[in-house]
Amino acid sequence: QVQLVESGGGLVQPGGSLKLSCAASGSIFTTNGMAWYRQGPGKERELVARFISFGNIYYQDSVKGRFTCSTDNAKNTLYLQMNSLKSEDTAVYYCRAPGGYWGKGTLVTVSS
Repeated sequence: QVQLVESGGGLVQPGGSLKLSCAASGSIFTTNGMAWYRQGPGKERELVARFISFGNIYYQDSVKGRFTCSTDNAKNTLYLQMNSLKSEDTAVYYCRAPGGYWGKGTLVTVSS
C-alpha cells in the first residue's frame, strides 16, 4: 500500500511560480513511473509529467520549458516546479505512483 500526499498548491498571479510536493510512504520509493496529473474545471484529468526509464521525463507539450519534475529519494518526495504560470494551468494537481496509487490532490489557482 502506498500513500501519497500532495502539498504546495495555492493562489498565484499569472507569470508566477509554485512548487508542488508529493510525499510518498508505505512502500519503497521508486522514481520510474511517478507522475503528475491535473484536472482543470470542467476538464478531464490529464498527464502533466511522468518519469520514464533511465531518468528521462515526459512533459505535456503545454508545460514544456515551464514545469520541471524532480525527486528527492532520501525524502521519498516528488516535486513539480511550475514557472511562468498561466490561467489555463488552474487545476487540481495529483501525484500518481506505479500500481495506480493516487493522492488527494492540491489546488492551484492562477488568477490576477
